[in-house]
Amino acid sequence: MPEPHGAHRGYGANTHAYGYGYGNGVDDDDGAFNPLHLFVYAIRYRWLIAVLIAIGIVAGLMVTWMLTPQYRATTKLEIMVPSARVFQDLEVVSEAGDFRNYLTAAEKLKSRILAQRVVFELGLADKPDFLFPNPDFAVSNLLARAFGTDIGEDIEDYLPGELERIAIENIQNNLAIDLIRNTSLLAVTYSNQNPEYASSVANQLANSFIDQKVDQTSETSDLARQFIQEQVLQVKERLQISEKQLVDYAKAQGITLTGDERSLIASNIDAINTALAEAIQERLDYGRLVQQIEAGQSDSLPQVIDSEGISRMREKVAELSADYQQKLATFKPQFPEMLKLSAQIKEMNRQIDNAVTSIANSVQIRYTEAQTKEADLREKMVELEADQAAFQDKNIQYTILKREVDSNRSQYETLINKLNEVGVGSELRNQNAAIVDAAVVPIRPYSPRLMLNLAAALALALALAAALIYILELLNNTFSNPDQVEGELKLPVLGILPSVEEASLAGQLADERSGLSEAYRSLRTALQFTGTDGAPRTLLVTSSEPSEGKSTTAYKLAQDFAALGAKVLIVDADLRKPNLHRLFGINNVLGLSNILSNTVRKDDARNIFRKTPAKNVMVMTAGTIPPNPADLLSSPKMGLLISSCLEPYDMIIFDGPPIVGLADAPILSRTIETTVMVVSANQVTRKSARAALKRLKSAGGVVAGAVFSKFEVNRFEYNYTYKYMSYQYHTYGNDKPLLTDESGEQPGKGSASTLLQSIGANLRDISNRANRFLYRNQ
Repeated sequence: MPEPHGAHRGYGANTHAYGYGYGNGVDDDDGAFNPLHLFVYAIRYRWLIAVLIAIGIVAGLMVTWMLTPQYRATTKLEIMVPSARVFQDLEVVSEAGDFRNYLTAAEKLKSRILAQRVVFELGLADKPDFLFPNPDFAVSNLLARAFGTDIGEDIEDYLPGELERIAIENIQNNLAIDLIRNTSLLAVTYSNQNPEYASSVANQLANSFIDQKVDQTSETSDLARQFIQEQVLQVKERLQISEKQLVDYAKAQGITLTGDERSLIASNIDAINTALAEAIQERLDYGRLVQQIEAGQSDSLPQVIDSEGISRMREKVAELSADYQQKLATFKPQFPEMLKLSAQIKEMNRQIDNAVTSIANSVQIRYTEAQTKEADLREKMVELEADQAAFQDKNIQYTILKREVDSNRSQYETLINKLNEVGVGSELRNQNAAIVDAAVVPIRPYSPRLMLNLAAALALALALAAALIYILELLNNTFSNPDQVEGELKLPVLGILPSVEEASLAGQLADERSGLSEAYRSLRTALQFTGTDGAPRTLLVTSSEPSEGKSTTAYKLAQDFAALGAKVLIVDADLRKPNLHRLFGINNVLGLSNILSNTVRKDDARNIFRKTPAKNVMVMTAGTIPPNPADLLSSPKMGLLISSCLEPYDMIIFDGPPIVGLADAPILSRTIETTVMVVSANQVTRKSARAALKRLKSAGGVVAGAVFSKFEVNRFEYNYTYKYMSYQYHTYGNDKPLLTDESGEQPGKGSASTLLQSIGANLRDISNRANRFLYRNQ
């Protein structure tokens, strides 16, 4: 009875782990990127990559030869930007405007007007080699280089305007203006097929840019001077008219002005006002003195006190009084001398009183005069104020006329100053730019660059190779390595069978020390761990499509299990296209189909089970090909046959038919304990293998794993990963050294042969070392 699915699934994990130990090439981290995989693909498609690289190199050379050499010259131009100015508290910062100035200068250098000026200065419209250069990229360049021919056109077929337009376009199309970072320099670069044109055009562009600005400045100055002169004449005429109108109006209204632009009435009012203030002050001063006189205090008047005559007379009186008092002690008052002194004293006092009275009268007269003067001034002030009121009415129009005269005079003076400034500025030719580094004639072309083109072609070739490899891998729907089998079918790979040529297949199978025999023994070992009790009692070997190696696998497995002492029966269950009888070299007269269809006689029954050259191996061929193989395989007799054979035989191996398109294999897989699916490398499609496996599982078959057959182990891209498949260890017995003679050399071999063997050994050693290195780093 077949074992449960769970048991086999559990085995699948073990088998997977087992596969690791045998070097199936499955990485522990399937999702990790392994650079060596790229190396494997590169080796696998090495001829494709080599062809594409060769094509890329040839294409790079062809492109380089088809490109016309280009020369490039650069002139460095410094742009003069106005510096910042400071007006009182307002600071004008020009940093933001500097960048705009550079951009403006760059656009002007690219302008059509400047290009036209360069064409005119250099006469480029008359030079055919400049107007009609060779194509930048054309097949004709190959001919031109090979034979030295020149491709050009006749300028006589074009009008002068068309030639100028072509020259301007050639300048604009090959011109580049770049701002040098963190500087105020512009790099003016021009490219051309002629190095002389490249340098001359670049330099002329810079010079023309400078001359254009100078001409514009000079032209602007001339226009400004002419405009200001016209304005001066107009303003001067308006000034004369306004002055005449002012004078005529002043005469008509009787307006007289002083030197300080004030009217005479206003001046008189100021003078009268000053005199009136003085008169009032004088009246007030004399009024206080009169009050003092009226109070009888005339002697204390300032004029009396300050009078020198009165002071002398008072001193004289004091002297006479002192003399009188002195003599009074000696003489009596009636004494003549004393009378004389008394008379003198009286006379002097009378004179003092008269002088004081005279001063007092003078003060009173001055007071009266001050009052009269004040009254007169007040009367005059009233008259002037009336005249000033009338003058103000007339002065309104006068002021209007006067303001117009002042405005015209100010404009006239300003225009005269501007005219002088323009006259001086027009003589100064300020430059807006300066050439820092002039362009020189380039020695070698900057394009084409052979190495750069070859590198680009090589990169494109590699990219195309990668794309083609990717597409080929996508289109390749077969299995090329065991990892793909496990990834697509989710089955453990129980064994990997190397690809063997048809002519040497029989010899490889018969040679127990061959790589193919060792691969089958590894498969046998893996099958011994498929169940809990060891190898399955019944085993179906099938494949998705014909010719994948299932018959050979069943044939060799029967011999290998028998070599362990087991009694093995191998049954050819492919009733449509049997093959086991050919492998064993026997006839196919009687077999499985005859038993299932009851067409065998009792006497012939013993011929159904036949011995083989291999010990412990019996074979049952397919027999007569029936019309209904599926019905026979699904009959109860098939189950009875298997049950009856399990007693005398330790193991029954069935060589089943292909799965795709037939019902035979799914029927057998349901009846047989374990199924092994043979998958051939680079033959069966992945879709076909998935469909075949799905049919087996849908029928209830237990698929223990897959056998990867026809694997080209000797391919370099697989050698380092699946190096264990070489099985060189098991063939060491064949490498027996030849006998040597007394000299140490092999008989019949010379020194040259020895040298060749030594070289071959060294090469093999190097190859083995490289394989071990790749294997350790996979």
